[in-house]
Amino acid sequence: MDPALRAFADLMQTPEAEIDLGLAALLVAQIERPDVIVDHHLERLDELAARSGAAGVADPLKALHRLREFLFHEEGFRGNAAEYYDPLNSCLDAVLDRKLGIPITLSILVIEVGRRVNIEVHGIGLPGHFVVTAAMPDGPVLLDPFDGGAVVTHERATELVGRALGRRVKLTDGHFAPVGKRQILARMLANLRGIYFECSEWGKALAVVERLIRLDADPANVRDRGTLLVKLGELYRGAADWGRYLDAAHEPKDAKKVRQQLRRVREHLASLN
Repeated sequence: MDPALRAFADLMQTPEAEIDLGLAALLVAQIERPDVIVDHHLERLDELAARSGAAGVADPLKALHRLREFLFHEEGFRGNAAEYYDPLNSCLDAVLDRKLGIPITLSILVIEVGRRVNIEVHGIGLPGHFVVTAAMPDGPVLLDPFDGGAVVTHERATELVGRALGRRVKLTDGHFAPVGKRQILARMLANLRGIYFECSEWGKALAVVERLIRLDADPANVRDRGTLLVKLGELYRGAADWGRYLDAAHEPKDAKKVRQQLRRVREHLASLN
């Protein structure tokens, strides 16, 4: 196991509350940028928190707005709408370098800088969009990091989701429930997996799926690893993963398709002997 994957796997063995989300995001970034120096970028988060001045604001709501003003107006972090599917948008180190990101990485930025100034911020995984929420004395405040940290009402959230999905969706209270760190990482990795599949970056896609397997016991991740291994020419390992998927998933919807693929690969391997 390569050191970056091992570090991620070890971190996923810790209890949810003890996971350092910034560290985990930087370990994910090593898929695209293997030379990322994790400690350096964690120190950059510390430095942003120190410069924000939010820690010295006694009123919680004023502290939150100070943090928002600092990150999105003074520092200039913003959503990269022009190149949304650039994989660098999913790399926290690159977000710190370029001050550009997608909703989930900009949300991690707010969560992690907020944690350092004692503002408890959580992710909200809306359909097709990601925002953050902070518990305040008069009720939770939603912010959209992709839109300069703008305050979001439930009505505005409905508009954002409708725009992202191309159809109107009725949001319920459940949609606004905070999500855990593992869920945030799974969504970030799913974004990257889609990007790498789209541009046929099979090696990087495999690195993503290896992390998803350490994060989530869903048999579909093993199936995807098998597919990628086959694409990379590792037919024996790929076939083994497809077999494990069919054994574990209990007649999934794509069982027929996977069995056909598995049979073709096994026939090909048999012809080589």
